[in-house]
Amino acid sequence: MKSKLLSLLLLVSMGSFAQTKMITKTGKLTFEASIPAMEEVKAKNESVTVVLNPATGEIASLALIKGFRFKVALMEEHFNENYMESDKYPKATFKGKIDNFDVSKLTATAQSYSIKGKMEMHGKSKDIVINASIKKTTDGIDIDANFTVNTDDYGIEIPSVVSKKVSKKVSVKLDATLK
Repeated sequence: MKSKLLSLLLLVSMGSFAQTKMITKTGKLTFEASIPAMEEVKAKNESVTVVLNPATGEIASLALIKGFRFKVALMEEHFNENYMESDKYPKATFKGKIDNFDVSKLTATAQSYSIKGKMEMHGKSKDIVINASIKKTTDGIDIDANFTVNTDDYGIEIPSVVSKKVSKKVSVKLDATLK
């Protein structure tokens, strides 16, 4: 009888612990490094993991580099082999905290938040600030963020032969619904 009661208590406590974090494994991360009047340099990864602790505002995300898809297969190959060296550096991560986050104050109207944290990519880390719109929906919490990444900050070299076609300032957009 004691072991059944202990098992039940353990199961209940594990269930409540699991509810403290919200997650998605289907976040969308899009980046664009296009230069006007040149071929579009844009890719999307629709398998980005984002985890949020709603009690503290701590947030983390993980994107596998080989998960980015381009319209042009050759661009994708060059991205993985020459720029991102995705066999050597297979992922990009972000760990941070949403400033002044209070999950109880979220509504269906998006509110602006600042997220401060550390981005790690291509073997380099950098502190960054991301502006995000966050709102509560029937599906969970929606996070939409836009920010810019400089390739030089992460040691990503753009060969001189294509330097006039690819921007070092990369626009990044995140769309995620956490449940």
